[in-house]
Amino acid sequence: MDTLALDLARFQFAFTVSFHIIFPAFTIGLASFLAVLEGLWLKTNNAKYLQLYKYWLKIFAISFGMGVVSGIVLSYQFGTNWSVFADKTGPILGPLMGYEVFTAFFLEAGFLGVMLFGMDRVGKKLHFAATCIVAFGTFLSAFWILSVNSWMQTPAGFGYNEAGQFVPLDWWAVVFNPSFPYRLVHMLLAAYLTTAFVVAAVGAYHLLKSPQNPLARTMFSMAMWLAAIVTPIQIVAGDMHGLNTLEHQPAKVAAMEGHYQTHQGAPLILFGIPNDQTKSVDYKVEIPKLGSLILTHSFDGEVKGLDAFPEDKHPPVAIVFWSFRVMVAIGFGMLALGLTSLVLRKRKTLYQASWFHRLCVVFGPAGFVAVLAGWITTEVGRQPYTVYGLLTTAQSASPIDAAAISVSLTAFVVVYFIVFGAGFFYLLRLMKKSPTRYEQALDSRLPDGTQTSPVSHSNHLS
Repeated sequence: MDTLALDLARFQFAFTVSFHIIFPAFTIGLASFLAVLEGLWLKTNNAKYLQLYKYWLKIFAISFGMGVVSGIVLSYQFGTNWSVFADKTGPILGPLMGYEVFTAFFLEAGFLGVMLFGMDRVGKKLHFAATCIVAFGTFLSAFWILSVNSWMQTPAGFGYNEAGQFVPLDWWAVVFNPSFPYRLVHMLLAAYLTTAFVVAAVGAYHLLKSPQNPLARTMFSMAMWLAAIVTPIQIVAGDMHGLNTLEHQPAKVAAMEGHYQTHQGAPLILFGIPNDQTKSVDYKVEIPKLGSLILTHSFDGEVKGLDAFPEDKHPPVAIVFWSFRVMVAIGFGMLALGLTSLVLRKRKTLYQASWFHRLCVVFGPAGFVAVLAGWITTEVGRQPYTVYGLLTTAQSASPIDAAAISVSLTAFVVVYFIVFGAGFFYLLRLMKKSPTRYEQALDSRLPDGTQTSPVSHSNHLS
């Protein structure tokens, strides 16, 4: 494959996986949120939790469907644009992806129908079990896919056969490779935060229209509790993940930090413009020795720069440098909003602070941006390899010319923007509808089968 064809194949995969990754990042957290809502309804007999469950269930179903469709496309590209990679890694990655289908997807697909249409057809405990199983299925899906990706980042437990393929020698070491636990925790927490800020944005939007809206208050409060609790945990998990990356992929960390030279007592570069020609960061703003303190827990610790690695093995520094900073900046923005919510809650003004609600609406998509920025940092920082240190991206590509890839890439761009653009538009319309307007004839039956007065709709039909 020539250079142009390789770049087009890389861009095509990046384009399609970028569309795909935002859906699991949302549905993993939303499935758990739905399980919590239904569990609270069963425990408290409070109809507001049932209303919120039904409100978010339709949004979950559409997002889940879009995620499935966008994910199928990725598998085809392994056969078209990356057939050498598929051949070399098939004995390891094939079974892992098969396990994802046999466990996670079968659970999700099998019980999603009960979850969507079984509220009035099965017992309340069985329906709740179906919701929990779907939520568990999203976790299993993340487990296997992140195991695949982590093995590509930190390969372990493998050997080679006569055909030069990677083959498993120790499945335990393959699945639980050195970076897998850190990536799994980091991604799951990112998914929960992504969902939390979407739910918070929707709740804040409806509070701006009607501060007394009881269901908007409930969803907003639950989302902000999650943001306040999980964001600090995510920052700690991210730091641990960074230390693991420093151990196994030091060149990636050097690009993330903008260190072209090895340092004793490395500074923390906050901002700047990486310059590959001069091997330096122009116009940089830095804090002396803080980089070493964060990465080595010592002010004078050594942090390897890109000069410690062959130049043809350097990842694209500017992309990794800036995507990492976007992710970190959003993380601290989430922390600030979470802590502010605690202050407002203590002052009993959480539902009246319109300025804070506007900030939360603006911050609604931030989780998706952070997930994409983190994915870019991880995947571009791994370059020039697909299997780190063992198989390069250039060696992984199919022998296909640029013209063929450009045709399929154009088709993907056009179809994706039409199909997923329509899907996003419909999701936004659903979110724009007030939860108290959702199905005014809502069946508000309690778990014991008796009727309860539904939350009044008459005051919220503006």
